Amino acid sequence: MSQRLCSGRAVMLDPRTDGAVVNEYIEAVRQLACEILDLLGEGLGLKDPRYFSKLITNADSDSLLRINHYPPSCTIHKLDHDDQCNIKSLVSTKASNGGNLTAGGRIGFGEHSDPQILSLLRANDVDGLQVLLPNRDGKEMWVQVPADPSAFFVNVGDLLQALTNGRLISVRHRVIATACRPRLSTIYFAAPPLHARISALTETITASTPRQYRSFTWAEYKTTMYSLRLSHSRLDLFNIDDDDSGNASEGKA
Repeated sequence: MSQRLCSGRAVMLDPRTDGAVVNEYIEAVRQLACEILDLLGEGLGLKDPRYFSKLITNADSDSLLRINHYPPSCTIHKLDHDDQCNIKSLVSTKASNGGNLTAGGRIGFGEHSDPQILSLLRANDVDGLQVLLPNRDGKEMWVQVPADPSAFFVNVGDLLQALTNGRLISVRHRVIATACRPRLSTIYFAAPPLHARISALTETITASTPRQYRSFTWAEYKTTMYSLRLSHSRLDLFNIDDDDSGNASEGKA
């Protein structure tokens, strides 16, 4: 597994003192990701429940750790604490109703889905993460994820959606900066080797649920991802047309 550290905003690490700690953390979250993927493999009834985790334990794994730092919004907008809390309340209300951001709400990280297999996010006790979910009427709305520094937020990635033929969905999410304190998060992105071929597993394909996506490599998907805007629904470009669905083979990736 290649281990890369991508610094977010103004996050400084000293490799002489922080390198060992970061490597230990990467190993710990990798093991956690493997355990989660193995449980998913069992739940999906895969012949090899460890199929997913083997992709990220491969020596050529393209997994990485990213650290994001979001400066306090009240500092940027020069608002006092009371004004900022009022804005935070307004933004949370409008976001939960699917509305647009009010003045003072700042996009920390725009709407997107994670392209890899699985991501594990852990943040401090500052709110900001929102996921796009359907409400009772079937309309999509932004839902605030309560900050919990003692927990991990587990996100299904695009590759896992393709591998499971849409059984597991890669949820769209974003970060909105509205707090008077900085938000700091670490995200471990579990990814396969660049040459790994991504194709729906046989156990997820039935007569009623034919193959949804054509086969592709992680390198191909990654190249496509970098050529598009962050909010683009990248996986849609790999859909199998109805005319082609009958010709799609049902082999294992």
